[in-house]
Amino acid sequence: MLMKGLRVLELSQALNVDISDLLAVCAILKIKATSRLSMLSFEECKKITDYYENKN
Repeated sequence: MLMKGLRVLELSQALNVDISDLLAVCAILKIKATSRLSMLSFEECKKITDYYENKN
């Protein structure tokens, strides 16, 4: 099976952040994610990861 990305839940665990915080970041970055089971493309995951890295 070819992976298309990660679920919000999986990315929040990988980044060690709260799901609600991650969904808020998705809204800021205009990434369509509405729940912990929403799928994120690898490109979207990179944008989110970059956001958290630049924030710290």
